[in-house]
Amino acid sequence: MTVAEFIGINLDCPDPPALAEFYATLTGGKVTYSAPEGAAMSVEGGPTMLFQRKENHSPASWPDGEPSKQFHLDFYVDDLDTGEASAVAAGATKVSFQPGDGKWRVMADPAGHLFCICPRS
Repeated sequence: MTVAEFIGINLDCPDPPALAEFYATLTGGKVTYSAPEGAAMSVEGGPTMLFQRKENHSPASWPDGEPSKQFHLDFYVDDLDTGEASAVAAGATKVSFQPGDGKWRVMADPAGHLFCICPRS
């Protein structure tokens, strides 16, 4: 028996429209709602990413510190170098601590939420 259906993830951030545009660019998705207090982005067939404005948003600290990382997102890419370059061009930054011996890359979105790009193969 299903109790609930997963429909999306909501991220706190200082600028919801900008973060929705970033993830739409990164994933080939589409911004479906955009206002100063909140925005939404979805990819066909996938869950929705929602973005809620939060005053005094603090990005996660990686790998140690406050506030600590509480989650991260994972994305497949066909090529790590191309994926990294595309993510950076869209507004991401590559964080300095990179675990995994180069098997994936840890990045931060413009609001400081962490995500990894991982090779598809």
